[in-house]
Amino acid sequence: MTRKLALLGSMLCLALSAGSAGADDLPVRKAGLWEMKLVTSGSPVPEMTMQHCTDETVDKEMSNNVSPMAKQICAKQEIKKTATGYVSDSECSVAGVSTTSHAEITGDFNSAYTVKTTSHAQGGVAGTAGRDSTTTLQARWLGACKPDQKPGDIVMPGGFKMNMRDMDKLKALLPK
Repeated sequence: MTRKLALLGSMLCLALSAGSAGADDLPVRKAGLWEMKLVTSGSPVPEMTMQHCTDETVDKEMSNNVSPMAKQICAKQEIKKTATGYVSDSECSVAGVSTTSHAEITGDFNSAYTVKTTSHAQGGVAGTAGRDSTTTLQARWLGACKPDQKPGDIVMPGGFKMNMRDMDKLKALLPK
């Protein structure tokens, strides 16, 4: 259960850092199956690889669904275009844990992109206070979605499968 919460937390943090609208919007990813490798230092879940089947509609829905959630839990959420890609800065609080994050996003969103995030968490349960982490998401386009997949499907390690269109279910699993 703790591993699933850590996976859910990682997914939400990535969605918030890369999916919500700010001063600038991120481009929509190429439709199809994306492999997303997440490597985190300073976390109980050091590395995981997921696959996400997406299309233009799903990417836009993710942004629209995550934006209201980000407004509820984030005092600051900004995305700005740079010469090399985008940067995102946020200050969010979930379940008594306050997190300040800075992300640098590069790539073409058609074949590959990278999100490098540094964050500092304070508060919450023992062991969380003053914790720093660095997360790198490397995403690459694999091709068309598999025949048994529909846009929004994400397959996490261990075969745990959900659809991003069920964001309300994801929100319900997060600690209060």
